Amino acid sequence: AALALDNGLARTPPMGWLHWERFLCGTDCAAEPRRCVSEQLFVEMADRMVAEGWRDAGYEFICIDDCWMAPTRDKHGRLQADPKRFPGGIRKLADYVHSKGLKLGIYSDVGNKTCAGFPGSYDHYDLDAQTFASWGVDLLKFDGCNSDSLELLAEGYRRMSLALNKTGRSIVYSCEWPFYLRPTQQPNYTEIKQYCNHWRNFYDVYDSWSSIKSILDWTALHQDTIVKIAGPGGWNDPDMAMIGNFGLSWDQSVTQMAMWAIMAAPLFMSNDLRHISPEAKCLLQNKEVIAINQDPLGKQGYQLTKDKNFQLWERPLSGRAYAVAVLNHQEIGGPQKFTFSLTFLGNGLACNPACSIRQVLPVSRDWGVYSWISSLSVEVNPTGTVLLKV
Repeated sequence: AALALDNGLARTPPMGWLHWERFLCGTDCAAEPRRCVSEQLFVEMADRMVAEGWRDAGYEFICIDDCWMAPTRDKHGRLQADPKRFPGGIRKLADYVHSKGLKLGIYSDVGNKTCAGFPGSYDHYDLDAQTFASWGVDLLKFDGCNSDSLELLAEGYRRMSLALNKTGRSIVYSCEWPFYLRPTQQPNYTEIKQYCNHWRNFYDVYDSWSSIKSILDWTALHQDTIVKIAGPGGWNDPDMAMIGNFGLSWDQSVTQMAMWAIMAAPLFMSNDLRHISPEAKCLLQNKEVIAINQDPLGKQGYQLTKDKNFQLWERPLSGRAYAVAVLNHQEIGGPQKFTFSLTFLGNGLACNPACSIRQVLPVSRDWGVYSWISSLSVEVNPTGTVLLKV
């Protein structure tokens, strides 16, 4: 069964752009044409992704979230795009996105209705999977609102996975399954990975430091359960990158980029690529950080230790290397130093007998060669992170 369900996709964490956090459920194109969830929005974002280097940096998916649909299914029972906001339909948009060398993602829900109240996929799993495949869709984000029971929720996630595979089209399957189970039930991650390519565990990300911090704290608290299951084909998804929006300082943006790389997280931006600062663009397109995020070994990183306001995280990489993050949680004062022994890293093996260290963020520079018994002293700004490759 496991082999039959493995769609061979997401061998590294998927990367792309997703409309939700920045554009939410904007449906009034007359009043706010630039902020409306519409064909025009996705065409403009696809154009930017190609013209400004996003595609070449690895961001290949452009994803539609909730609110793309008409309020009812068509006379054949099929989902349909809102005809005013998507006059050409999803097939035409997919063709345009594909012509740019990108892939199109779409959204539906396991229950009777989506979270915003549009038609859900309950009792239509096969039909909806066939519809998405016929449109040329490459990724499905499958939400978990409005399901009558946890049994129906789990059955729906399984059935949609089977239905997508049955279409014969390669469609990455993004699930919210464990998040909706968690209030009452411990998720079976072995089963979830059998069906899904990545899965959400925690609340939606917001454009704020408190949101990023809560996601990191939750991940560290549950790392013994979730880290070991992540790997090629299936990833823990801490939600979208907020870099380039309004709520994060520069140091907090660096922290999100560094920690999403450490966590082997799917890297889906939710921002306005038509209005993004050169600094945010440079950070999101940083080749060294993306290489860590996309490392082919596919192991998720974890928190090694906490000491007062500091956290030390590591992620094993291919070629016997490690990514190491030093995060300063303090929100007052100035930069502070954190000193640790290199024997901490990689169960004592990362620097045995010696290692070279390179700083990747906030700026890249070589630190030189260190012996196994050396200590490293790292200065980190409040709410900032220093990302190293050892």
